[in-house]
Amino acid sequence: MAIDQPATRPANPRFSSGPCAKPPVFNLNNLSDAPLGRSHRAAVGKAKLLKAIEDTREILGVPADYRIGIVPASDTGAFEMAMWSLLGERPAEMVAWESFGAGWVTDVVKQLKIDATTHTAEYGEIVDMAALNYDNDVCFTWNGTTSGVRMPNGDAIPADRAGLTLCDATSAAFAMDLPWDKLDVTTFSWQKVLGGEAAHGMLILSPRAVERLESYTPAWPLPKIFRMTKGGKLIEGIFKGETINTPSMLCVEDYLQALEWARSVGGLKGLIARADANTKAIADFVDAHDWIEFLATDPAIRSNTSVCLKFNDARITDGAAFAKAVANRLADADVALDIGAYRDAPAGLRIWCGGTIETLDIEAMLPWLAWAFETEINA
Repeated sequence: MAIDQPATRPANPRFSSGPCAKPPVFNLNNLSDAPLGRSHRAAVGKAKLLKAIEDTREILGVPADYRIGIVPASDTGAFEMAMWSLLGERPAEMVAWESFGAGWVTDVVKQLKIDATTHTAEYGEIVDMAALNYDNDVCFTWNGTTSGVRMPNGDAIPADRAGLTLCDATSAAFAMDLPWDKLDVTTFSWQKVLGGEAAHGMLILSPRAVERLESYTPAWPLPKIFRMTKGGKLIEGIFKGETINTPSMLCVEDYLQALEWARSVGGLKGLIARADANTKAIADFVDAHDWIEFLATDPAIRSNTSVCLKFNDARITDGAAFAKAVANRLADADVALDIGAYRDAPAGLRIWCGGTIETLDIEAMLPWLAWAFETEINA
């Protein structure tokens, strides 16, 4: 029997977990002030880059004595830059509960060959952060973009730690309250929670991280694109808008517009509230349907941005094929684009719920998810 399609459609069907949806007010005309065809080293370019740094500081509440830099190659470039420049002075504690954290483990253990202890958890679970040795350097993701699992807080990280904490916060920044006193290195990209354009990363350093940079020289050669010191001193210009390589001033303008929108919806608190409302809409749907559940069973560690779901109906014989078919039906109907689970994650769906998503769009999409499920089951 054919199942009727829902009458209401999302105004914006873009629920990708990266690059993520643009802010609801996005308009190409808003980028007209971008200094295109100008050097980023000219006064206008440096002013734009510095404003991006300081607006980031204001909205995220980054302490005044922390450095913020715009670096190449998105969050990946920022985190690699940190690992290659800072690690090796002492052993490392490598933490992974999803694919990106596992990638950092590979880099440290197989490429840098640092003395490291690896702590892992299955998708949907989290490592016991209180069990780590914080006299060592600790590398971890705050929010598992591919697993839907996040740190509940930073309470497990001691204030008197001897090592540094390196945190990949790319799908957490602007959606979760990050405890800056517990984080020595924090990285993220523009393309996640604020829906910025790709290829630009943010690197935030605590005074302890700067001290390490100025007192320790890694045993391996550093490519120019990773170098943050000269003559044993931090290159301060990197953290004032004098970027290591040429940034896109069009992307910078887009990020500035996204930051302005973030301020208009209440800053960090407003963005968190929007993400929480989106996630609650999905939680209410899951509670009402017994054929779907969260990948993360513990509500305390569920992400409010990259929400990962799995089907649990006994009639499903091939979970991966079924989930792919449901995602394809939703994409073909133009009501939910790019919501299949990450390729390394368990079969299911991943719905982005960051602050640029409107709750009304989530609520309009969910009946379509029920339609796609029932249609595929019948098929």
